Amino acid sequence: MQSNSGLLRRTPSLRLLSPSHHSTVSSPISSPRSRRFASNPFPAAGVAPLVTRTKLKLSPVMALNLNFRGENEVVVVDDGEMDRFAERANMMADAAGEVIRGYFRKKFDIIDKDDLSPVTIADRDAEEAMASIILETYPSHAIYGEERGWRCKESYTDYVWVLDPIDGTKSFITGKPVFGTLIALLYKGKPILGVIDQPILRERWLGISGRKTTLNGQEVSARACTDLSRAYLYTTSPHLFSEAAEKAFSRVRSKVKVPLYGCDCYAYALLASGYVDLVIESGLKPYDFLALIPVIQGSGGIITDWNGNELYWDASPDSPASCFDVVAAGDGQIHQQALKSLEWS
Repeated sequence: MQSNSGLLRRTPSLRLLSPSHHSTVSSPISSPRSRRFASNPFPAAGVAPLVTRTKLKLSPVMALNLNFRGENEVVVVDDGEMDRFAERANMMADAAGEVIRGYFRKKFDIIDKDDLSPVTIADRDAEEAMASIILETYPSHAIYGEERGWRCKESYTDYVWVLDPIDGTKSFITGKPVFGTLIALLYKGKPILGVIDQPILRERWLGISGRKTTLNGQEVSARACTDLSRAYLYTTSPHLFSEAAEKAFSRVRSKVKVPLYGCDCYAYALLASGYVDLVIESGLKPYDFLALIPVIQGSGGIITDWNGNELYWDASPDSPASCFDVVAAGDGQIHQQALKSLEWS
């Protein structure tokens, strides 16, 4: 089978992992120029344990978003296990939200970290509220939080929870409810679950690999926008960019219909719901973007670095939280146009 776009050309092996068995199937998809994150094109319950090879129909968007392990292998976690992870992620967001609402627009001390970014007791208490649920439920899993860094009882684990209790602390401390709590679950380095939670507005986006993104339980989709000149663009602030990155960003900003500022992770949530077309940011840490990936991809959008490559962080206690440049788009055509305009290398 070939797609109209010419994307579906080669046949990688897809491995489904479940507690009881392993199955390998193949799908006729291409190897994109850069590695993409995994999307599960079928429910786990629909795959018989002894099936070895079968053809699957994948949309061009799924083909673009597939990510390969090793040469051609995609790793997918069993649906039942994913449901349990999602349940715990919702519990974590509830716990963090309870803490954050208790401090919002109240008086508290603000501390400047080494990088001069602010942190509050709300950040720290919210992260601990989430971490306590993980430690109780999944003691063998690792935790990487913005405030306390890496925690793991085991020397190695396939599962890593990445937490940002308040993404947008400056918005939080100035009383503007466009910050959010970010929760990502990585399996063997790949984000398979992501949560963007706005605890004041009580809005929660949930992205799960291979499923549609939801907002408070209702499916959402990014919108089509095929021309940069019609796009609504968000960034938190161009003042956070380096000089070179700001010049690159300005080349895109000058071509869009409306540039907008100041939404932190909430801008990505708006993109997933079809209200925004493009988000471009620079200097993000892993806890700033890993949760966004399943949410954006599950809405039909695309999220990469400024060169169009996979956003990948090697999750381990020895990996530094290096900075990444991120571009997310609801439509593949303006994603390509934005990359071309950025002229980043």
